Amino acid sequence: MFKLRGHHLFCLLGYRGMGYSEEYVKNMTFLHQTLRSNPKTLIQIVNGPDQLCEKFPNSGVYHCQDENIYKQDAAILKKMGLEIGEILMWEEIEERVREFIVPNDIQNICSTCSWRTYGVCEEGVREIHAGKGLRKIN
Repeated sequence: MFKLRGHHLFCLLGYRGMGYSEEYVKNMTFLHQTLRSNPKTLIQIVNGPDQLCEKFPNSGVYHCQDENIYKQDAAILKKMGLEIGEILMWEEIEERVREFIVPNDIQNICSTCSWRTYGVCEEGVREIHAGKGLRKIN
């Protein structure tokens, strides 16, 4: 089981193998590809830093405790009808994306995210809607 916070549910949709450091990318790729190959993997929704935050580089500002990140987490969980502590399979999260999320939600909910400008998260939402699941990362 993986423990994930709200906004990382969206980050995983848009993940393309880029990140904050080599260690972060390695961790994110492992988690992403595990979910891709086994969508029945259990996810527990947590409040605050999660298993991806654990590998965030300690150089600079640790944004995982930023108030705006908590607001993003809460907005995403509310939009998807999820609650802190809930445990569900990744495929159920993808189903919630298909049911409750549209690509433009990324622009609204994630307006302060520096990765938003790449457009990959909206693309990830469209791919989930098309039934493609998470992308293979080389």
